[in-house]
Amino acid sequence: MDRQLRCAPDAEWVLMYRLGLSRQRIAALVRVPPAAVGYHLVIARRQDPGLEAEHQAAAGAAPVPYPSPTDLARMEEVIVWVSAEGRFPDGRSGERGERSLARWLSGRRREAAEGTLGPAYSHGLAQVPGWAENRREAADEARWHDRLAELVDFREEGNDWPRHHDYDSEREHTLGVWIHAQRYKRRRSDLDPAKVQLLDAAAPGWQTGRTRGRPPRK
Repeated sequence: MDRQLRCAPDAEWVLMYRLGLSRQRIAALVRVPPAAVGYHLVIARRQDPGLEAEHQAAAGAAPVPYPSPTDLARMEEVIVWVSAEGRFPDGRSGERGERSLARWLSGRRREAAEGTLGPAYSHGLAQVPGWAENRREAADEARWHDRLAELVDFREEGNDWPRHHDYDSEREHTLGVWIHAQRYKRRRSDLDPAKVQLLDAAAPGWQTGRTRGRPPRK
């Protein structure tokens, strides 16, 4: 017997339907025949008489962005990892895979803190107790890494170190204020050593910054 039939109803497909997606749309996303999705939904409606009403209500509302199968697979990977390890992935781990999971989870925490987390993530990550705790700290942490990435891009474009005064653009001003704050914290020994290492690796020379002032305009 086909595995899809033996596992019916598929929880992911039922969730998509509950959120208002049509049978055809679900089939296109997961790359199976619409009839297979229909089979699962028939069983799901028998088990949950209120499912159809929820689907109709969601379908009549504004469209809800739904993660791709790749995104859902990453969420499942995080859930399995946390269940197996008994802890959340560490963004400073020596394992590249763990760091990747930590970055992904940090992004979802930031969305939760901003109120933009998609329903599919809310439902799925509810299986991981405490995943969204310390939302403000998580959002701040994610923002820090975003600024570092923006600084790296800024420098790779051939720019000198950004200034927080006498700046040429709001982008430079934002990055200038941020790197100035990192230098100040570093001098006071208030900057997390792990962040110092990240800055040293990604932006060598960040502590010194400009040494000759702003180059003359062309």
